[in-house]
Amino acid sequence: MSASYALLGILGRQPSYGYELKRDYDFFYGRDKPLLFGQVYATLSRLLRDKKISTQATEQSGGPERKLYAITEMGRTGLESWLATPEKLHPNTQTVLFIKVVTAILLDKAPDEYLDAQRAAHLERMRELTALRRKGDLAQLLQADYALFHLEADLRWIDLTVARLQTLTKEIRMRGVAYEG
Repeated sequence: MSASYALLGILGRQPSYGYELKRDYDFFYGRDKPLLFGQVYATLSRLLRDKKISTQATEQSGGPERKLYAITEMGRTGLESWLATPEKLHPNTQTVLFIKVVTAILLDKAPDEYLDAQRAAHLERMRELTALRRKGDLAQLLQADYALFHLEADLRWIDLTVARLQTLTKEIRMRGVAYEG
């Protein structure tokens, strides 16, 4: 998720100070990966530059300067456009797995060994996510479900690929011979 849209979403509720934005981001989105303070303020700087937020008030009472940030109409329009745009599939994971399989074949390595190791790693992560589902709140449950469904899809792809490895190996080696000839 883009931190800038997450921060815009928080500001869409009400104006907030930087430290409040970090606290809310960490609570709503970043329980497993909190946003660093540097990231918060770097993102706020970009949003200010792009006129997606404005500074409503600046206070200084004995400590560092505090700015109250608010979303602008341009920011709200961009946020609503982002919300309405469907996400593309996340092909990178599948592509990386496929590239590793083909590369193993090209190097005369056994790709099924790599796929078995990947399967084991996925199953371990699924056990961790299942434990999180039991003790987490609804937001954690939904995030765990999302990850579990992606891991399940990868596992199905791994099983299908293992079943087709012999044919894939023959095709790749035949293409290699055709290029060499």
